[in-house]
Amino acid sequence: MAFDALELSERVLIARRGTAYLAQRIAELTDADFGGGTLLDGWTRRHLVAHAAYNAVALCRLLDWATTGEETPMYTSAEQRHREIAEGATLNAGALRNLFAHSCARLDEKWRHLPGAAWRETVRTAQGRQVPAEETVWMRTREVWVHAVDLDNGGRFGDVPVPVLDSLLTDVIGAWRTRGDGAGLVLAVAGREPVVVHDDAAPTITVSGELPAVVRWAAGRGAIGVTAGTAGDAVAPRWL
Repeated sequence: MAFDALELSERVLIARRGTAYLAQRIAELTDADFGGGTLLDGWTRRHLVAHAAYNAVALCRLLDWATTGEETPMYTSAEQRHREIAEGATLNAGALRNLFAHSCARLDEKWRHLPGAAWRETVRTAQGRQVPAEETVWMRTREVWVHAVDLDNGGRFGDVPVPVLDSLLTDVIGAWRTRGDGAGLVLAVAGREPVVVHDDAAPTITVSGELPAVVRWAAGRGAIGVTAGTAGDAVAPRWL
């Protein structure tokens, strides 16, 4: 079942579980570990934790927008987002731990007290999409579960709930189709019908594996547990 087919209360619960999962990965880092690398090129763990914290703050702005009707975008500009992350990455480990904990608590409080009608109010994502405020739950869910793996200290796609994996794969394939990427690519998840990325292109590469492994590969997090026919180490098209 896809994430958006779940009841809102179930979606919020999965987001909270993902937040706890990421928080546990962060708790397992020593202060020195914060300077180590991640699965994201150019980002240390300091960058990633700062980003995860400021993303929660940005989503709070959307919830304020939904509640008051006064437009408060996630970021005033792409430059603001990048500057926040860069400046956050200069904080020491203790400050980053506190920033993450407080921003997550603030977002959870916003969800808990959001009026019923506000969940359906239209807000705008950083990419310019017009979405109902309840989309913030998916936006946060995707962030915390994927970035828990990106920390590269034990997080696994195998721990991610199936509805989240299903919706991640849908998001990735949708992005490829929008950009015209992945021509000839077929994704074959074990026990499911293969998915042809572009119906008008002859299949040339089939990437096969269990759902967590295929999602990991499609999201650009490495070819662990997948096979790619005769194509060797096939590289997934860009997701975001």
